[in-house]
Amino acid sequence: MGYTWLIVSIVEGFDIFTMSRTRQSDSSRETNSLTSAAIVIAVGLFATSLAQPQILAGIPLENLLKNELHVDRAANAAFFFWASIAWYFKPLAGVITDSFPIFGSRRKSYLLFSTALAVACWIGLYFTPHDYHRLLWVATAINVFMVLASTVVGAYMVEIAQAFSGSGRLASIRDIVEQATLIVSGPGAGYLASVAFGWTAALCGGVMFLVIPVTILFLHEDRFRSDGKSGISKAGQEIKKIAKARYMWYAAGLMTLFYIAPGLGTALFYKQQNELHLTTQSQGTLQLIAAVTGIAAAITYAFLCRRWNLRTMLMLGLGMATVADLGYLFYSSWGNAQRIEGFNGFGFSLAELAIMDLAIRATPRGSEGFAFSLMMSVRNLALFGTDWFGSALIDRLHWTFNSVVFADAATTALAIPLVLLVPAILVRRRDDQPPRPQLAVAMEST
Repeated sequence: MGYTWLIVSIVEGFDIFTMSRTRQSDSSRETNSLTSAAIVIAVGLFATSLAQPQILAGIPLENLLKNELHVDRAANAAFFFWASIAWYFKPLAGVITDSFPIFGSRRKSYLLFSTALAVACWIGLYFTPHDYHRLLWVATAINVFMVLASTVVGAYMVEIAQAFSGSGRLASIRDIVEQATLIVSGPGAGYLASVAFGWTAALCGGVMFLVIPVTILFLHEDRFRSDGKSGISKAGQEIKKIAKARYMWYAAGLMTLFYIAPGLGTALFYKQQNELHLTTQSQGTLQLIAAVTGIAAAITYAFLCRRWNLRTMLMLGLGMATVADLGYLFYSSWGNAQRIEGFNGFGFSLAELAIMDLAIRATPRGSEGFAFSLMMSVRNLALFGTDWFGSALIDRLHWTFNSVVFADAATTALAIPLVLLVPAILVRRRDDQPPRPQLAVAMEST
């Protein structure tokens, strides 16, 4: 409850869920419904971020694969790429939840259904033998249901953000919640990697279960009537709408270039253990440092996005991310590792916040689940695919770690001049400025 109170307080402080002056005389029922929405979004984001096999279970699984099953970097990275395959098809979950209500519900029923099945799969992982392929199958099943839950929470979040012209501030809230999961998962995952793996499965299942009572108590929505034919028709209309949504494709293109850089995640994990001789607890501490500076970046962004327009924020964020990438060239000691992870946590988060702000603004109205999840799939595919690619460059083509760092920084730098090509209608206003009428019309029609 303390965590939920903190998130609601932050939300209210950023004025995302507060009424404008002209609406302050409205009934308290509307204010209460917005507070309920804040609780659902905060807990939903927290659980669907923390309880992923790649997050709280990330270090335990990587450690198990490396030191118990003795797989190399590429095979280790491939495990997480294939286990996360459902995240690359997130748009399918989006169009299903947008077009085919269950018992008149597009959000609540799907969230309860997917959460319950994700918890059941975590229980199943507890009893799974430590075999590469068996672990992979169960981790993949967990992610399938995590994707469905995450899609519902994301669609609900976009609806609220667009209703109150708070895309930048809500992106900051989203990042604060995600960084909070890393604060928990860093030391937590490092500790879990040092004890029996069953504790990891039990704890992740318990975290995911939190969504069920919160959804029952706080998620309220209007009922939708839909039969099979109308659902199919709506799905077809959504696909056509997205195909013509040129603003969304501008955002997706810039997002792809930002995330497509060769990944360092698994290669860095091996470097930390093999060259710096870090324990899993120390590796978790590095994640904690990055998460704390990431929260600092989110607070900074929430302040700056109301003073500078989005184009400026994109240029600033991508520039800092490029410099932060180059910091890994000096990853040679425990002290350097702490400083580099801290700076990278700030720089990467600032860039990602601007990218997420753009994605929310570019999401067509009425297709929140499908469109936003489509852009998130670009992100997920690039993140896990490029991590595998970066590890393969080292293991198969014998690139040095520093060569991959240079390639990573160069690719990020390429995105900076392309910010100038993003349509001005998306990036010229500050976050506290309501969208102009022509943008609202454009978002409806494209």
